[in-house]
Amino acid sequence: MDGFLLAQPDSVMRAYGSRVTFDEADRAVAALRDNTAELIVGALPFDPRRPAALSVPERAEHTAGPWRPAALPDLPAVQVVTEIPSPAEHVARVTKLVEQLNDSAQPLRKVVAARSVLAEARAALDPELVAGHLLTRHPHANVFAVDLTAAGRTGATLVGATPEVLITRQGDTVTLRPLAGTLPRHADPDADTAQARELLASTKNRVEHEFVIDWIRERLGPVCFELSIPDGPELINTHEVWHLATPITGRLRDAATTALDLALSLHPTPAVCGTPTGLALDTIADLEEDRGFYGGAVGWCDANGDGAWVVAIRSAELSADGRTVRAYAGGGIVAASDPHAELDETTAKLRTLLGGLHCTLPAH
Repeated sequence: MDGFLLAQPDSVMRAYGSRVTFDEADRAVAALRDNTAELIVGALPFDPRRPAALSVPERAEHTAGPWRPAALPDLPAVQVVTEIPSPAEHVARVTKLVEQLNDSAQPLRKVVAARSVLAEARAALDPELVAGHLLTRHPHANVFAVDLTAAGRTGATLVGATPEVLITRQGDTVTLRPLAGTLPRHADPDADTAQARELLASTKNRVEHEFVIDWIRERLGPVCFELSIPDGPELINTHEVWHLATPITGRLRDAATTALDLALSLHPTPAVCGTPTGLALDTIADLEEDRGFYGGAVGWCDANGDGAWVVAIRSAELSADGRTVRAYAGGGIVAASDPHAELDETTAKLRTLLGGLHCTLPAH
């Protein structure tokens, strides 16, 4: 896929081709500031020290309203071939992290532990077709497909359907709705309602959520006034999980602060990384394989500074030949986490992407 798609419930940004590419976000910021770029689109990696996939497109269309793709042909069959790490190894990793977090002598307070699955398709998957199927299954999600060539992953595409907006800037107004704290949904309506109530009352999940809100307040406080943050989170749901969410709005002090500036300031949040950020990032690098763009950010920013960036969760990297999919999911680990419950959470989250491919995850 030679281009970019971000389909949000109220608007669609599509871009085609690349006039200039950037594997360093600071160079993209500079291009906006010196007016050599009218629009930047692309993706930021999970680890800010790794290459980005940003570009100035040859042409772009930004339209109001939801994306309504044409009739979607069936996808080729997709089958999970391996889990990285294995479920047992993931539980062992989380157990080790919980022990570390319960050691009062160390400063780590939260770390996000992720795992992935590798799936193979019988025939090449078209990224836009995958995005269309994800939208059909998750009509209220932010669906994306991003060419990763600029980051050295020639021909690879990041696809996903995320419920989380990192930051939106329009004029001097910024909005975001961070998510942290999750429980899987139940098929039985009564059990599902009870699960939602349990999440809202969960001390463990509310502590995890508060780490994220504190981080956002710290990062946005200096650049915004009239920062509005509710006293507590609300419940939202996807097809697979319940989340704690907090809608936040603010007004910029300086009109020169762009959507890309804001995204870089906020990313990675404790919702995808942990706290303190640097220590959590190093802990993840020591424990896990490279996450690539999972947990990164996808979005756009124009020359006026307006733009939207979403958190690249519920996502997968599609290989250049379209035959291999690597899907990721993670969960925030705090001192009170239960390792087996954390495994269940990642399994539920993986079903967001895999369900859109009509692919099932083996039972554990």
